[in-house]
Amino acid sequence: MTGFLIRRIGQALVVVIGVILITFLMAKLIPGGEAKAVLGPKATPVTVARFNVQNGLNLPIWDQFWRYVEGLFAHLNLGYSFKYNQGVRQVIGERLPKTLTLVGVSVFISLIIAVPLGILQVVRRNKPIDYALTTSSFFFYAMPDFLLGTLLIIWFAFDLHWFPVSPPTDASAWAIFTDPRAFVLPVVTLAATSVASFSRYMRSSMMDALAQDFVRTARAKGASSRRVLYGHALRNALIPILTLLGLSLPAIVSGALIVENVFNYPGMGLLTVQSAFNDDIPVVLGTTLVITVATVIGSLMADILYAVADPRIRLGSD
Repeated sequence: MTGFLIRRIGQALVVVIGVILITFLMAKLIPGGEAKAVLGPKATPVTVARFNVQNGLNLPIWDQFWRYVEGLFAHLNLGYSFKYNQGVRQVIGERLPKTLTLVGVSVFISLIIAVPLGILQVVRRNKPIDYALTTSSFFFYAMPDFLLGTLLIIWFAFDLHWFPVSPPTDASAWAIFTDPRAFVLPVVTLAATSVASFSRYMRSSMMDALAQDFVRTARAKGASSRRVLYGHALRNALIPILTLLGLSLPAIVSGALIVENVFNYPGMGLLTVQSAFNDDIPVVLGTTLVITVATVIGSLMADILYAVADPRIRLGSD
C-alpha cells in the first residue's frame, strides 16, 4: 500500500508541476505582454518599462519562473490582482468555498439518485422503464449545461415562479444549506449530466457483477434475489464508481464554471470569466492553477479510495 501511495502522489506532483509551468508560460504569450494587459493599450513605453522592473518581468524567463515557483510553494503567492487591488490568493479564497460547496452538493445528489436508478434498470432490464431511463440518460448527457440551465430558468423561474433566477450575489458558502430554494436550479443543472453518466455506468457495473462466479455461487447456495443483488453484486459494483467519480471531476468542475455564469453565482467560474473580460491575467492564471490542483487532489483521493476498497488494485501495482 505504501508503494502504491508513493507512486500515485508522485504522479500527482508531476501533473501539478506541469500545470504550473503551463500557466506561467501562458502569461508570457499574452499579446503585448503582461504589462499591456494590466496597464491597458494606452500605456507608454516608459510606464511599461517601469512596471516590468517593479514586477521582475525584465529578468530572464528562467529567473522569473524560479521566483514564481518559490513564491508559490513558500508563501502560496499566486500574484497580485490590480483590478481587485489585493492578492490573488485573497480573491480566490473568497470564491473557492462557494464553488466547492456547489460541486460537493451536486456530486452527492448525483450519486444518491444515480445508484438507485442504475439498480432499477438492472432489475427491470429490457423493460419499458429501462428503455425510458436509458433514453433520458443519453438526452441529459448530451445536453450542454448552459442550455439546460437556461431552460430551467425560463420554465421554473420566469413561467412558474417556483424558484429565483439566481442565488443572492452576496451568498456565503453555507447559504446552499440555509436557503436551499435559491440553489435548486444551479444544483439540478450541474447534477443532471452526472446522474446520466453515473446511472449508465452503475447499470453496466451491476450487470458485470451479476455475471461473476461468486454471484452464481450465492444463487446456487439458495440466496434470495434481494440478497444476491444488494449483499453481493452491489458492493462490488460500487467500486468502479469511485474511479468514475475521480475521472469525472474535471468535467464536473468545468461544468460548475459554466453553471456559475448562467446563474450569476459568485464562485470560481464567474470570477474566472469576469477576470478574463477584465484582462486580470493573474486571477485567471490563479484560478486555473487552483482548479487544476483541486481536480488532481480529487482524482488522487478517488484512486486511494479505490485501492482501499479493492486490495487487488494495490497488490497488482506492487
